[in-house]
Amino acid sequence: MNTELTRQDAVRDAAASGIPAALADLGTLVRVPSIAFPGFDTTEVQRSAAAVATLVEELGLFETVEIRRAAIPGSDEIGQPAVLASRAARNGRPTILLYAHHDVQPVGDESLWESAPFEPTVRDGRLYGRGAADDKAGVMAHIAALRALKEALGADFDLGVALFIEGEEEAGSRSFAQFLADNADALRADVIVVADSGNWDARTPALTVSLRGNTRFTLRVRTLEHASHSGMFGGAVPDAMMATVKLLATLWDADGAVAVAGLAERDAETPAYSEETLRDEAGLPAGVSPIGRGTILSRIWNKPAITVTGIDAPSVTNASNTLSPEIGVVISARIAPGQSAREAYSAIEMHLRAHAPFGAQLTFSEQDHGDAFLVDNSGWAVGAALEAMHEAYGVEPVEIGVGGSIPFIADLVREFPGAQILVTGVEDPHSRAHSPNESLHVETFRNAVLAEALLLEKLDARAGD
Repeated sequence: MNTELTRQDAVRDAAASGIPAALADLGTLVRVPSIAFPGFDTTEVQRSAAAVATLVEELGLFETVEIRRAAIPGSDEIGQPAVLASRAARNGRPTILLYAHHDVQPVGDESLWESAPFEPTVRDGRLYGRGAADDKAGVMAHIAALRALKEALGADFDLGVALFIEGEEEAGSRSFAQFLADNADALRADVIVVADSGNWDARTPALTVSLRGNTRFTLRVRTLEHASHSGMFGGAVPDAMMATVKLLATLWDADGAVAVAGLAERDAETPAYSEETLRDEAGLPAGVSPIGRGTILSRIWNKPAITVTGIDAPSVTNASNTLSPEIGVVISARIAPGQSAREAYSAIEMHLRAHAPFGAQLTFSEQDHGDAFLVDNSGWAVGAALEAMHEAYGVEPVEIGVGGSIPFIADLVREFPGAQILVTGVEDPHSRAHSPNESLHVETFRNAVLAEALLLEKLDARAGD
């Protein structure tokens, strides 16, 4: 009898039988509103960490399971609670670090949700709820894969495993680098799986091999010492809203492409992807045209993008005939792989200062920078991951770029330069992460759990290099 096939068959059976329990546990996690943003009840983040720690302890696999925090550099604050667990490798086997995060985005306008955001609801093969995909499904994919490995091989397998479930990724991972430094020995691994990305579609798995960087900051535009009557002075005095609108408009050209000198583009081929697919996946209605130039995926994966994500201005309800003295905006930029986020920020700041209309006074604050990421896909772990995905999904996996950012990966590379990093995920293009009606495609979750369990089995069978 082929022992390897027997092991893999056992893993398959265990992964399949464990899906109902994994989905039930995911529902329990989704019910905890673990929003780590300032102004929200952080006791819920603590409750979420405790719930994850209990699930990890119940595995009975780890030598240590702890809830830990780290200081936020440059402040007196401490980061949100993370779950850390580890077991040492034996008999020359490698160690794998499994990462996900248990905090979630705010829900936004709750009236846009078709079901309560923190009440997991199944409709048409999808599980709806905030965090159902991003990233509590990533947490449960790790736990379910480990359950399957234990059931198939027993608790005394030789693979070393570290588990790091972060509690503030959505809020900027401000203590992440310090957490790595504080816990380097427990987290050090040969292979790191970051389960916080997506797939090509609901049927086709993907390994993310490039991510754009990001820079985010608050801009304040001031033109007056105080508010003034728009009838008395309008037409002679530039109000801050007028100046802000004119200034922001300079960030893009007529095609909607970024028009900031000094922002780089990456020259790399992209797979075929139609405008029809874009409209379907992004929710772009008929009559509204895409923006930018070049292939659609090159615009998303390899070129910069700038978005105004927030604005402080008089609301429609509170509108009055007043010239606003100051307007605040939050600007978020995605940076092409190959350019540092700080270099890109400097280019944007220089552009804004050079284009400030009417001598408007600009101030910049609350800067946050995260570098892009390119995978070295020549390592043996990439081949093992792609093979496991193919076996689990029954479809050849795709190596993709992603327009989003996972800034802390740069910290992982810096702290563990010898580790091979695999960016995976359970999302599909219709998951609507960060948006109302976020959801998880249940069949994708089932396949993702099996793929990770098969990867763990392959690594457990691998002799040391």
